[in-house]
Amino acid sequence: MWGNAVVSAAAASAGRSPAAANSLRLAWRMVWRDARGGELRLLALALAIAVAALSAVGFSADRVRLALEGEARQLLAADLLLVSDHPPAADIVAASERDGLRSAQTLVFPSMVTRAAGEAHSSLADIKAVSVGYPLRGSLRTAPALNAPDAPVVGGPPPGSVWLDERLAVALAAAPGERIAVGRSTLVVGAILTQEPDRGVSFFSVAPRLLMNLADLDATGLVQPGARIGWRLLLAGDEAALAGFRATVAPLLERGQRFEDTQGARPEIRAALDRAGSFLGLAALLTAIVAAVAVALAARRFVQRHLDACAVMRCLGATQGALLRLYGGQFLLLGLAASAAGCALGYAAHFVLHGVIAQLVTTPLPQPGWRPAAQGFAVGLVLLFAFAAPPLLQLRQVPTLRVLRRELGPPGAGQIGGFVVGAAALAGLMLWIAGDLRLGLWVVGGFAVALAAFALVARLAVRAAAALVRRWPARAGNNHGWRHGVAGLERRAAGSVVQISALAIGLMALLLLTAIRGDLIAAWRGSAPPDAPNRFVINIQPEQLAPVRDFFAAAGYRPELAPMVRGRLTQINERAVSADSFVDEQARRLIDREFNLSWRDAPPAGNTLAAGRWFADADRGRGVVSVEAGLAKTLGLALGDKLVFDVAGEALSVEVIALRKLDWDSMRVNFFVLAPSGVLEPYPASWITAFYLPPGDAAFVNRLVGEFPNLTVIDVGAILRQLQSILDLVAGAIEFVFLFTLAAGLVVLWAALVSAIDERRYELALLRALGARRAQLSAALLGEYAAIGGLAGLIASAGAMAIGQVLADKVFRVALPLDPWLPLLATAGGALLVSAAGWLAASRLLRTPPMLALRAGV
Repeated sequence: MWGNAVVSAAAASAGRSPAAANSLRLAWRMVWRDARGGELRLLALALAIAVAALSAVGFSADRVRLALEGEARQLLAADLLLVSDHPPAADIVAASERDGLRSAQTLVFPSMVTRAAGEAHSSLADIKAVSVGYPLRGSLRTAPALNAPDAPVVGGPPPGSVWLDERLAVALAAAPGERIAVGRSTLVVGAILTQEPDRGVSFFSVAPRLLMNLADLDATGLVQPGARIGWRLLLAGDEAALAGFRATVAPLLERGQRFEDTQGARPEIRAALDRAGSFLGLAALLTAIVAAVAVALAARRFVQRHLDACAVMRCLGATQGALLRLYGGQFLLLGLAASAAGCALGYAAHFVLHGVIAQLVTTPLPQPGWRPAAQGFAVGLVLLFAFAAPPLLQLRQVPTLRVLRRELGPPGAGQIGGFVVGAAALAGLMLWIAGDLRLGLWVVGGFAVALAAFALVARLAVRAAAALVRRWPARAGNNHGWRHGVAGLERRAAGSVVQISALAIGLMALLLLTAIRGDLIAAWRGSAPPDAPNRFVINIQPEQLAPVRDFFAAAGYRPELAPMVRGRLTQINERAVSADSFVDEQARRLIDREFNLSWRDAPPAGNTLAAGRWFADADRGRGVVSVEAGLAKTLGLALGDKLVFDVAGEALSVEVIALRKLDWDSMRVNFFVLAPSGVLEPYPASWITAFYLPPGDAAFVNRLVGEFPNLTVIDVGAILRQLQSILDLVAGAIEFVFLFTLAAGLVVLWAALVSAIDERRYELALLRALGARRAQLSAALLGEYAAIGGLAGLIASAGAMAIGQVLADKVFRVALPLDPWLPLLATAGGALLVSAAGWLAASRLLRTPPMLALRAGV
């Protein structure tokens, strides 16, 4: 079998032909021969699976990246954008005119709209009012009717008309030519809006769009105190003028105002997509980690099976360098071929992920570039040489005496160091894929701890299983082959721990994304009472309090109406604060927005005192507040802190005298900051309420909006359902990636089983020669495999339940009941899975004549 290889290697070493070219040709012949003989299949399969998982995620992420970068100006509808939560100052608008820039303005806010004629249909809409000249970049497209061909249009809707997107047109059952009530105004539907440049990627878009002319906004009466409105100033021009404008206006910007350009276009979209991409990338990374174990096991077996050939080649004059070039070239060719196959598989698989992402974005995604393929090849080669290099180095160091003395195995010096280098290379790969040093360090540390914990538990479980079998009472006449198989776990402890740990990681990932995820979602959905409020009503003005309350009472509803004043936190203990004052991202977002403040003399339902005291009668009119405990922890607030809020341009100084815990699951109206009466009443306020609307009384909302057009009714149930559908889509994508993890776990199992096949061949042959029956040996094999799978399933279920409890407490904030059936099902499923795979790998050993096996082991 090895004659040609031996002669060719010896000739290459003796200089009878150019060494490098000859080694490469010989390496290719050996790759082809070993591939046909099955020697390299596990290595190639493990590499291909890892590369496929990572490249599939990479291709999908690259398409989103190219879409955002290629259409950055269209995503802004301008070259530069000034975003503000309050109207920009007049001198800022004037500065844009002085610099010769083209400009346009937009206002975006939620509100209810109703079909004016015929049967009343109401819906929450995301209203955008645009000025003349919008958009500055990109184009709008409209259609004359639903499902009709669309065409580009110049400018937004003319005064007196609105454009509805397809979702809103369906919800209102409105067609072009019909009239829509928007606040106090009635406007004509002019067209169906099919494309909006700065809404090209509508990630987590809940409400449908209504586009109207800015000149019609005042007549609607929808711009009221307390309304959440986003102002946008769009600018376009040459780079010099834009830079000059930005330098002039930057010192004039206030809190809640920021610039966005093509480099930071739609940061909330980028953040959401990056977060989903991180989850997918980490899922793919887990596949690479499990595949690395398979690579190490398969490479070790490959080396063991080539020790004799290397020893013969050393006797014939082959040098260590020649052997290293020969097998290094073979591994290089293998890595390139397996990586190419993995990239092809990843490209095909990424269309599944693309189908998910396509439901979250509304812009067509371009074809991916070459970067994911290059990363796939890099991952494949790093994995191969990081974990195959230590055994590969042993091949060049095999002693020539091995030809005569088979007991002389490969030298062990440097093996541990080689695998340490491989682990370091894998850690660097993890940091690279994570894309964030802090996240990458957490991932590396978390995986290292998980692997160490699984290995420790697996070792203790193997020892306990062997001890239990030894103490199990033996009865004469029974077939105790399974006892021998379970006891074999302890004899091959290291291999058993590797098999159990790797398979447990793959099973745990699947349990987390199937059973545990379902339990979490069920617990989250069941945490709210059945009659929890499912509708919120905002923008109730002070003069509407009595009429709105009477309207609700006439329909049999008595919701509690709460006042709301908007204020921005500017100082903590006489220290000015801004987003730059905090490192935590959540704190930065909170401090850069306006808070909803309210007043209450009695503790609201669902609020419990965490620290301090509740308001007394003497506190009325005093500058004291109660702060939600979670907000206080995020911002570092404590009892006695002095806070200053900017409310309607005036400074309001208050002292924190209480911290509250809120029952968010109650779906009631809750506020982060509460004051006693007499503190906030002088400031402009609107009112808000929440109530439970039975499924059969949907017409009440239509009547309410018809009577009070400025009110906005938010269907919380619809929002939660849409967010849940998005969560299901992303979870489904992650589960798809974890199928690669399961495949890698099965490859690890197979590699671990066949890596010991020579030892098992000799052991089973010896037992058969000593009189063991085939049925006893079959029971031993099945017992060992069932024990491996059962222990892996048990460990995986324990890990999945532990992580599920952490997620329930820290993320979902619900109580997750423990499922007593999960460990039993995971144990049984793991035992069946591994038994089937192990039997396929080793059953042919039972058919090998004992004499042949014994001769092979001599």
